[in-house]
Amino acid sequence: MGGGPSTPALAAAVGEAGGLGFLAAGYKAVDAVRADIEALRALTDRPFGVNLFAPPAPSADDVSAFADGLSAEADRYGVPLGEPRHDDDGWEAKLALMAELEVPVVSITFGCPAPAELAPLAETWVTVTTPAEARAATEAGADALVVQGIEAGGHRGTFDDGAPGEYGLLALLQLVGGGLPLVATGGIATGRGIAAVLAAGASAAQLGTAFMLCPEAATAPAHREAIAEPGETALTRAFTGRAARGIANRWMRDHGAGAPSAYPDVHHLTAGIRAAARERDDGGGFNLWAGQAHELARPVPAGELVSLLAAEADETLRSLRGR
Repeated sequence: MGGGPSTPALAAAVGEAGGLGFLAAGYKAVDAVRADIEALRALTDRPFGVNLFAPPAPSADDVSAFADGLSAEADRYGVPLGEPRHDDDGWEAKLALMAELEVPVVSITFGCPAPAELAPLAETWVTVTTPAEARAATEAGADALVVQGIEAGGHRGTFDDGAPGEYGLLALLQLVGGGLPLVATGGIATGRGIAAVLAAGASAAQLGTAFMLCPEAATAPAHREAIAEPGETALTRAFTGRAARGIANRWMRDHGAGAPSAYPDVHHLTAGIRAAARERDDGGGFNLWAGQAHELARPVPAGELVSLLAAEADETLRSLRGR
């Protein structure tokens, strides 16, 4: 939900309805993250979480050839190409902020922090995409594992972008097994999906795309339209240099082949172009992150959606007991 759709209003509405709302801290300056947390706490006294991007490994590929191929895109939107650079998204400062503000739950994706980095935080969830990553996160001291199937929209949470996990969610839940609490994510959009992952061993379900049509989400209009319609999704590195799932569009078709594994270098390279396309409501020129079940998303208030999902899950579980 980073890069736009995440808002304090969305997280607060989810929390007030009985879910655990999250704020996305990725791509934001530390002061902006602080402001979001303060805004959220002004809206609700319910627990919440904040998601952080772990520092990326050194880029595996050179981006110069890819950058040369984007000149026409920059001309199309009348903006310059960004400067590719490698950074850690303010990792240490954001960790310190999480501890200072006593954020109830901190979830981490793109890698597993060291035990000393996790220790000062109240509760930590680490996103994993393979059984090996699950073991590493457990050994590091995570309190729970966010088990991400390949169906999930947006960036793969894998520790190594060169070898992203390709497990489906149900298979991965069973392979990871017991031990720490498991939070299942990827392709879940209905109460039936929630019931399925609970039956497979999860303690909770995490939904992203399902909430992107809610009025509290700051999802761009063209992105909303794409989510609401049937459409194929695919994994690509063409927007940020890291494997991510989105609805197939012109940019993915034109630039997906041979896109380098170079995050966040490519993200910075393309950010200005993507912003210009988003402002023009041009869904062909920016990332339409979405999970495989995106067309099941419902354009209803977030609190109402939480209630609907809970009722559907309860009804599904009750009906299964009677079979």
